[in-house]
Amino acid sequence: MKNISILGSTGSIGTQALEVVRAYPNLYKVDALTAQQNADLLIAQALEFTPELVVIGDESLYQQVKSALPNTQVLSGEDGLLAAVQLPQTQLVLTAVMGSVGLKPTIAAIEAGKDIGLANKETLVVAGELVMQLAKEKGVKIIPVDSEHSAIFQCLVGEEQNEIEKILLTASGGPFRGKDSSFLATVTKNEALKHPNWVMGAKITIDSASLMNKGLEAIEAKWLFNLQPDQIEVVVHPQSIIHSMVQFTDGSIKAQMGVPDMKLPIHYALAYPDRLKTDFERFSFSKYPELTFSKADTKSFRNLELAYKAMEQAGNMPCILNAANEIVVDAFLKDKIGFLEMSDVIEACMAEVKFVAHPTLNDYLETDQHSRIFASELVTKQSLTHLK
Repeated sequence: MKNISILGSTGSIGTQALEVVRAYPNLYKVDALTAQQNADLLIAQALEFTPELVVIGDESLYQQVKSALPNTQVLSGEDGLLAAVQLPQTQLVLTAVMGSVGLKPTIAAIEAGKDIGLANKETLVVAGELVMQLAKEKGVKIIPVDSEHSAIFQCLVGEEQNEIEKILLTASGGPFRGKDSSFLATVTKNEALKHPNWVMGAKITIDSASLMNKGLEAIEAKWLFNLQPDQIEVVVHPQSIIHSMVQFTDGSIKAQMGVPDMKLPIHYALAYPDRLKTDFERFSFSKYPELTFSKADTKSFRNLELAYKAMEQAGNMPCILNAANEIVVDAFLKDKIGFLEMSDVIEACMAEVKFVAHPTLNDYLETDQHSRIFASELVTKQSLTHLK
């Protein structure tokens, strides 16, 4: 039996991970569950899976959760998250929280010697060099959960001695594939939230529509697989059947394929290195007679270009990019700025927030805070322009 703790158990990844646990009650034991605000679902999950520890991030909801779970240890806030990743018996921590809030608990889990099921790409975007070096020192496995990185990880099994020439990250293109900037200037949040292939949370769905998600994935891949920016190519693949590919130095390409269902990479991460039998939907070539590919449009979708610039500059620049992006996506979802203005704010933050070439953890945390403040100020100015 594998003991796991799930950070972000009420989100899309967390709930699907618990579906896997539910299907294999003899293989997995849940030690800790955490959520930010969805107290009702967190309580229901705790009653079903009986973890040792439950954490509610929003401290104002602590009493509600504690009253509903009188026989369970309940904590709140950041201290609770840090406690959840350090339980002695836990072997794997699934980090499925959204945004840079995942950085500190992931570092704490690695320091405690726990393997990581990584569904929080922002951790490596913000501080990839620091996190990967620490994982190496502690002998900790980082198993990616994002479908694209899981695909690359799977393609590399048994290839440890072979050099990667490049990887090909596939992108669906989102709801606005093929559209130009004049079209994108007037799109609404409701249109952006209609992803053609995947069911995801609001933030990641907007990132997918703007191609920022693919930019963040490229940065994450750089650290996960020890690559240079020019070894990472983004390919638009609307069917989302090939989840990503690896090209080796002999020219051979390996691809991992399957229906677009996040339960598959979650299942693989939890069971690794084993593959367990499932009743998940199987891929059928008759349903997908054509698999098509095209180059990503970085002129219309500037976020992807900005992400590559941040990756190339390195240092704390990806941290600036990520923090600014979290602010502008929230603003777009609240109808404060337009779709294309998100890129304008991010670019301004990258130009103005102090660059640090060799950041420490404190540098990353300060950069994250300063970038959010500056981006919020720019969003307010953009909002006032809208009103005029």
